[in-house]
Amino acid sequence: MPTVQKSPLSLLGRAIGGEGDDWIVAHRPPRNRVSPDRPYAWLVEPEPSAEGRVVDIATLFLTNRECPFRCLMCDLWKNTLEDSVSTRQIPEQIRWGLAQLPPAQHLKLYNSSNFFDTAAIPPADYGAIAELAAPFERVIVECHPRLIGRRCKEFRGMLAGDMEVALGLETVHPEVLPRLNKQMTLDDFAGAVRSLRADGIAVRAFVLVRPPFLTDEEGLEWACRSLDYAFSLGVACCSLIPTRAGNGAMEELARQGLFAPPSLETSERAFEYGLGLGAGRVLLDLWNLEHDPTCSRESLTRLRRMNLSQRLESRS
Repeated sequence: MPTVQKSPLSLLGRAIGGEGDDWIVAHRPPRNRVSPDRPYAWLVEPEPSAEGRVVDIATLFLTNRECPFRCLMCDLWKNTLEDSVSTRQIPEQIRWGLAQLPPAQHLKLYNSSNFFDTAAIPPADYGAIAELAAPFERVIVECHPRLIGRRCKEFRGMLAGDMEVALGLETVHPEVLPRLNKQMTLDDFAGAVRSLRADGIAVRAFVLVRPPFLTDEEGLEWACRSLDYAFSLGVACCSLIPTRAGNGAMEELARQGLFAPPSLETSERAFEYGLGLGAGRVLLDLWNLEHDPTCSRESLTRLRRMNLSQRLESRS
């Protein structure tokens, strides 16, 4: 595991505008080829619910226009379009995707962008989307905190079941957050959480484990601090995302000694810390670990059990 060097200033400077965007986009590999009439992926997976039971969640990864916020660590743009979808294409994606999947209790509509960005999901389609979501107890969407507003409440009012919005907190580190080019402050995040909760909408937060510019030890400390902060605002669920390469910019940071993915030990300890808080659900994203040669099959199985049970298990 390479050692990450201390860096007093961001590689991107303090600019949050075009400079950062240009550097990030310049290091990108090509996009994947996707269709505006089909989700680019779909699956059903179990997850613990807010009520303490394990439910099946149908997850559709919708194809739409790229997020306007070009975060330093994001690789989701790979499966997006350069142009907006037409009305009725998103409902068609959902209709087709659900037909490929077995029944489930909850529905995740993740779109590699922001559900309430009108360039990504046309508001004219909200009614048709809500109709397709009617059989589900809960609908979960994702959005940038700065795009939380009246459309959230409008869409919530159309749904038959509950609604949850996933927001990217990423980190509360005061120097690293602005360097991620997310164009968001902690005040933006807190305001979005307050607004959603006031409208009866549950919130989950994405927290990075060891974002760029931090050592493994620092990555653990700030993941724990970020969990503390999210739960202090009333966030109901936190998803821990071990930061990964794969978007070009992260490879360049790694080459310069400014990024390395978290160790298995750091990811596990952050997860254990979150579960130990007992403040809300904590989930560890296992995608990276499923491809990590240092993570044994036994460790992966244990972490999957902990995700579902929300109980600590000792390491062997």
